Amino acid sequence: MQRGLATGLSGGLLARIAALSVVVVFIQTGVVSEVPVFGVRVDLSPLVVAFIGFLCGAEIGAIVGFAVGLLVDLTLVQTLGVTSLVFTVIGYWTGRLRELRDPQAALTPLLIGAAAAATSMIGYSLIEFLLGVDAPVSLELLRQIVLGALVDTIVAVPFWALVRRALQPSLPDDPRRRRRRAYTTGGLSPLSRS
Repeated sequence: MQRGLATGLSGGLLARIAALSVVVVFIQTGVVSEVPVFGVRVDLSPLVVAFIGFLCGAEIGAIVGFAVGLLVDLTLVQTLGVTSLVFTVIGYWTGRLRELRDPQAALTPLLIGAAAAATSMIGYSLIEFLLGVDAPVSLELLRQIVLGALVDTIVAVPFWALVRRALQPSLPDDPRRRRRRAYTTGGLSPLSRS
């Protein structure tokens, strides 16, 4: 009996995740990164990892984070594994957030986007610094991180809608949400049975 990753996942969902991830990385590197906003570039990669992790869980989030990070590193010809490590953490923890807390607030995608963007930029900068890559550590780096997180936060809500719409038809039903809906829509509570 297999448990864990294979539970509740269909081939259609995995195909949608793979296609979405590849398309986002190539649009990111080919189009979006060429258009600066307030002097920084929008980074869709941590957003797609965070939102897939939030929709599909910690295991899938970590796997997608590693794969997207590796694809970004290969596409940009930079130090292999740095982005993968950071994105794996982002995907895993957003998936765990869903599994442990299951937040339903309207601002959840905004907060997840802000946290993913900030974690991505701070984590990448920190790992590059620890690896000894010559990168200036100054107030300019801090400005880039703050403005980058702000721009990614603005983009997070429409991007959340896009990712959710792309994956929604293949996502399995969550039994916790079915129970919650039954109670709030007039279904009988287990306590009210005679």
